Amino acid sequence: MAKIFCVANQKGGVGKTTTTVNLAAGLAQVGQRVLLIDLDPQGNATMGSGIDKRQLALTVYDVLLESASIMEAAVLSEKSGYHVVGANRELAGAEVELVELERRDQRLKKALAQVQDDFDFVLIDCPPSLSMLTLNGLCSAHGVIVPMQCEYFALEGLTDLVNTIKQVHANLNRDLKIIGLLRVMFDPRITLQQQVSEQLKAHFGDKVFNTVIPRNVRLAEAPSYGLPGVVFDPSAKGSQAFVEFARELVERIPTM
Repeated sequence: MAKIFCVANQKGGVGKTTTTVNLAAGLAQVGQRVLLIDLDPQGNATMGSGIDKRQLALTVYDVLLESASIMEAAVLSEKSGYHVVGANRELAGAEVELVELERRDQRLKKALAQVQDDFDFVLIDCPPSLSMLTLNGLCSAHGVIVPMQCEYFALEGLTDLVNTIKQVHANLNRDLKIIGLLRVMFDPRITLQQQVSEQLKAHFGDKVFNTVIPRNVRLAEAPSYGLPGVVFDPSAKGSQAFVEFARELVERIPTM
């Protein structure tokens, strides 16, 4: 049965999409069957997986409006080894269309129920705002993986996200919890980052993943080639860290 995780943070620019595509590629490399769902109308996770969002016949938009199933909309990212339900600008319109529909926050959950046995992991790349799209992701997930920069403002954003998750847990999805915090774009030479990292570990304990993703230029270059960094340059420190993170996540599953 698939483990469904949202990659979410209400603060923009923290590397959510980079985390999602590289974790998907890392999990595929360690032998897991992975589905990535792009819930961001920008479609960056789609393009970063090597799939042209402009050429897609079916997207997550069609899944949410129940005119296509997950398997009909899923496309294999051949170089990366995982499936993608892509997104493009059409998805921005889904916000408005979903408002009038019944069980509008449960659409994705219903669609994913049909593919529970086809994948080991489903990763959902959420937009930074708390929108109807993000709500669909949170309502369908078992947990949230939070990529975080070790900076002061990131701690404030984390407080907002924790409150949101508590509200969704209380009212809409009793399964939802924070799976863990992933420290990304980490530079050990910066004292403040080390201090914030220690604060996170002191406050959240084993909810902080052991793996740390370093600041790495190869990870930043990879999307322009339509590839996750893990595939683009497997020898880069950032890529190796994501494969290590994938292993850590697989090991943690039995204890969740």
